[in-house]
Amino acid sequence: MSDEIFSIPKAAKYCAISRWTLWKLVKTGELKASRTSGGHYRILKKDLESFVFEKEIYPLSNNHSSSKKVLIVDNDPQILDMLKKMLSRNEFQTEVASDGFEAGIKVMEFKPGLVLLDLFMPWMDGFEVCRRLKENSSTSYIKILAITGHDTEENRERIIKAGADGYLKKPVEKNKLLQSILDLLNKSNQT
Repeated sequence: MSDEIFSIPKAAKYCAISRWTLWKLVKTGELKASRTSGGHYRILKKDLESFVFEKEIYPLSNNHSSSKKVLIVDNDPQILDMLKKMLSRNEFQTEVASDGFEAGIKVMEFKPGLVLLDLFMPWMDGFEVCRRLKENSSTSYIKILAITGHDTEENRERIIKAGADGYLKKPVEKNKLLQSILDLLNKSNQT
């Protein structure tokens, strides 16, 4: 099996970090590398990417889902609180947003792997939030699970067309919600 091999300068450019920083990581043994007969370091792409995602090095790590981060977007404070507590008990890191504009800000700051998204909120609805996240190359990888109390065929088709990865109607059973989240995050980690 052939795997792409990086020199220190090429690996540094790939990770958007300085050559000096990357060289120090190799010298300290934090980043796995081998040496050529001429004394130059070479790094396998798979080793470099594993290191980047494990250490959450920006920007590469931002292009992949964090399987432990979930952003909950809903304008009902009780639902936000209930979902936050439930997901925290199941070892997820959570953040909440009460409208679409706040969701956009939280996505950029928190970098979730999945967004639980209500469809109907003031100022910017879930359809628009979903469309914007999926059309933006820096956020299109984020899985979106729409949850709504307004379950209609039209709403389901509209949110799926906007790019949602899943759809559930409220009230949703806890185990079904957790399983849906895990399924979507597992799909994300496999790609």
